[in-house]
Amino acid sequence: MSKKIGSNNIWKHALAITLVLFTAFPIYVVIITSFDPTGGISSNSLLPVRFSLDNYILLFTDPRVPYWAWMKNSLIIATATAATSVAIGAAAAFAFSRLRFKGRKVGLKALLLIQVFPSFLSLTAIYVMMEQVFLITPTFGLGSIWGLYLIYIGGSLGVNVWLLKGFLDSIPLELDESARLDGASVPQVFWLIFLPLAAPVLAVIAVLSFIGTFNEFVLASLFLQDVERRTVAVGLQQFVGGQFTQTWGPFAAGSIIASIPLVAIFLSMQRFIIGGLTAGATKG
Repeated sequence: MSKKIGSNNIWKHALAITLVLFTAFPIYVVIITSFDPTGGISSNSLLPVRFSLDNYILLFTDPRVPYWAWMKNSLIIATATAATSVAIGAAAAFAFSRLRFKGRKVGLKALLLIQVFPSFLSLTAIYVMMEQVFLITPTFGLGSIWGLYLIYIGGSLGVNVWLLKGFLDSIPLELDESARLDGASVPQVFWLIFLPLAAPVLAVIAVLSFIGTFNEFVLASLFLQDVERRTVAVGLQQFVGGQFTQTWGPFAAGSIIASIPLVAIFLSMQRFIIGGLTAGATKG
């Protein structure tokens, strides 16, 4: 019996190690490519042909590469989108879950139906709308990071509302009723009961929204044409598909630097993320 258990453990450990190596190898290739000054992908050897920091230096010294501007734009858009989507999504989920009003069920079904259709189907309509907005307020129109921010908010609310509503439905109604008996108003129930209990789920939504917005490419590449206003995902693309033509070294170096805030946020919020993913199964 012990031999059988031991053989099962060996098989599981071997599978786990294989999966880890399979997952880590592309990351390792990107890292060594970032230190390879030849500009190619260092996949033919486990070490770069010549170790150099030229690719990192290029990102911060070449006038054609406003890398810090790209990073700043990405961080601004991702942070603003995450904060706004959490705030609006929490308020909307509370209303749909706890309040009773005309059009409640229709609104929920409409949010779900909108998420069924791929987002690229609306690209033409959004482009035309943002062109018209640019004529009125250029700050929020086509080509501006704040216009892109508005688009991201509209696209993320449906999923966030449904996720938060599912969690809120699992919170016992007795908590609301007890607070009402003590004289609490609806806003007080929202701030004092819902938000503290929903903190892990809100953290999950904030992190996922930040990472998804930071890495988004299709909409950003379509709406941000000015080099200085591009996000880091769009800006780095020019190294492999634009004027630099297949220079993978700077692309890899920029990708590694851009991943630092994402990894830091994920690690700092890991405790809340784990709690948020399991909260819905343990409430009620």
